Amino acid sequence: MTPDYSSPALPIPPPPPRSTITLGMMFQLREAKGRWPFATRAALCMGAPVIIGWALGDTPAGLMATTGAFTALFGSDRPYLNRALYLAVIALSFALAVGLGVFAAQIPWLVVPAIVLIAVVATFICNALRVGPPGAYMFTLACAAGTAIHAPHLTIFHTAALVFSGGALAWLAHMAGALVSPRGPERQAVAKSGDAVARFIEAVGTPAQDVARHSAALAMQDSWTTLVSHQPARPRPDGTLSRLRAIGRELNLMYADAMSASAPLQPSVAERARGLAREALNPRPGTERTDPGHVPLGHQGVLDSFREAFRPWSPALVVTARVGVATLIAGAIGGMLGLERAYWCIAAAMLILHQGLDWARTLQRGVERMGGTLVGLLLAGVILAVHPEGLWLAATMMILQFIIEMTVVRNYALAVIFITAAALTIASGGHPVADVPHLLWVRGSDTVIGCLVGLAVFGLSLPRQTTSRVRAELVLTLSAIEAVIGPMAAGKVTTPMARRLRRDLEHRTIALLQAYDRSAGGSPVNGSGAEQMWPAVVTTQRLAYRVLSTCWAIEDSGAQAAPDMGQTLFGDGGEAMTRQALQTLRSAVGNRGRPDLPDALPPFLAAEIQNLRDSLVVGGR
Repeated sequence: MTPDYSSPALPIPPPPPRSTITLGMMFQLREAKGRWPFATRAALCMGAPVIIGWALGDTPAGLMATTGAFTALFGSDRPYLNRALYLAVIALSFALAVGLGVFAAQIPWLVVPAIVLIAVVATFICNALRVGPPGAYMFTLACAAGTAIHAPHLTIFHTAALVFSGGALAWLAHMAGALVSPRGPERQAVAKSGDAVARFIEAVGTPAQDVARHSAALAMQDSWTTLVSHQPARPRPDGTLSRLRAIGRELNLMYADAMSASAPLQPSVAERARGLAREALNPRPGTERTDPGHVPLGHQGVLDSFREAFRPWSPALVVTARVGVATLIAGAIGGMLGLERAYWCIAAAMLILHQGLDWARTLQRGVERMGGTLVGLLLAGVILAVHPEGLWLAATMMILQFIIEMTVVRNYALAVIFITAAALTIASGGHPVADVPHLLWVRGSDTVIGCLVGLAVFGLSLPRQTTSRVRAELVLTLSAIEAVIGPMAAGKVTTPMARRLRRDLEHRTIALLQAYDRSAGGSPVNGSGAEQMWPAVVTTQRLAYRVLSTCWAIEDSGAQAAPDMGQTLFGDGGEAMTRQALQTLRSAVGNRGRPDLPDALPPFLAAEIQNLRDSLVVGGR
């Protein structure tokens, strides 16, 4: 399908509402469907080590192994073959973190540096590789717990082995679904993308179009990551996987058509997308074998992700620097005050910073953590006073973990109540606590100190002009657009290099909106400055998606017709004019001037490029 050259420009929608924090948020329950299977598995993984330890006459060892059982919280959306290796690395990382903590505990001055080291390394890796929640915090907590383990009869190796055994149990529980639905994660990913594409199709020509398009782009990217990036380099022929890839390709073509549409599409088109989503849940394998050269790539690979994360002032580096400074300060304060468990200060400071949230959501996370902890201390006090043993202890841990996973998405402050109780129960090591009120006081004060340190470091490290982040991402996105122009003009959009360039452009488009969200969620002054860049963000995204949809149209025309279509789209000198215009726009992003553009731009990009030029001066100098 050739894009519509004469599509009128859509009005710029108002910027999304900035993140705010109110006391009422601590009492709101958000929607979270389908959590009970995940919560049940996490609860079983938490209780199984305790039961095994009790049966073998060593309940404290079972509690120690529960640290590795946190492996169950990772990788739920990954295909099973990829998940197997991923979870093995997670379990091994928990064992190494606890082992380092046990080693550091033998040298008192090494405790804080060891925990800070784990916090910094884990934060950088998890942010660079997009490891989802609970992310780096759990590895830091595991190392901190290792520094407090009192088990002189166990060597460092034995302690790490116990933690790894807990991770092995979680690995088995996580992989059990492969026996029932080997392609379950792939089916769910494609079905989710189909529903997102249907919502986007319904939003074409409405003010909700840009938001729906971005949501669909995220869902499609996650789908192809599951179908391609998280599969072996040469997967064996599989009718289900091939059919899912064929469904995904059809959804991609519908998505591209919707991006090029200038008017609302027929309701039957959205219904077709939903039909494909339903088919993905129960695909009928056929004989098709999707051409690997026509299968989009998903997320960037490990090397590309690390290369981007090491870029100066990248989000991963900024978050890691904040975590490093905050954990050092929190640990130093804990040491100066003589706190018995200074690592709780470090863990609290790291908790509210490691995900790289904006200021409003970071402040909300800190308030919820402090408030939930103070209430959770009451529940923890009751559990420690009753001192459940054996199977009762296992049941307590399972109930707490189940409630945590059922509530953490719906209301974090509520989940923290049970997180606090579970953490203190594990920290007791299965032994009676001589002075429960003192332990609760120490945990509460450590948490408050750590959260306040984290908030202070975040507040002081906010850039003076958050719009600089948005401008940097605008430049990178325009560079990515320019890189794709060459393969488009030549009609060679399916070569390995062209596919990587298209993947990078989609990634940059998503990163642009993420940068805007982080900047707009800053302080009121900085947030309002970022909002002035919203028109440029929207028009740049529209230009990028027009380029991507055109690439799909060229690809769909066939290998023989693609070069002619590229020539028709750009005409004589159109490629050079487009490159010149993009370079001019890049240089104008910083000074917010009104650049002069070439007159003879390709018709299918002229409107978007002109709108982007005009948007760069919205809001004044």
